[in-house]
Amino acid sequence: MEAAVGYAADERGNGLAYARLVGARSRRLLRVGFRAGAPSERAVAYAALTAVTRALARRGYRDVSFLLADEEFAAEAASGRGVSERLSLAYVALRCALNAMATFVIRAGATDELTQRARAEVALNVAA
Repeated sequence: MEAAVGYAADERGNGLAYARLVGARSRRLLRVGFRAGAPSERAVAYAALTAVTRALARRGYRDVSFLLADEEFAAEAASGRGVSERLSLAYVALRCALNAMATFVIRAGATDELTQRARAEVALNVAA
């Protein structure tokens, strides 16, 4: 299963992630809310990917290839190299969620449509 993930959060860390799931016999869109401990871009990325990973595990997905727009974050999340001390707990939470998978791959790719959708919905929630 491939899961392309786009996400956004407001200045308080309240966020929304969309994942386009594409498998051998199915396509669907998953919408997941999340909360980032800090509203930094990288903290939001960790919180979003953790929330999507947990949602997929709850739905029984065990072999997932994640596609993320941020190439540096994809490399960091996949390898654990370069994780700052202030994000170490977020990284550990992500790895715990990923360990529920039988196999996973994290790589970079285009997720612009999903990211734009998440940004638009977060902006509407802030304005409301």
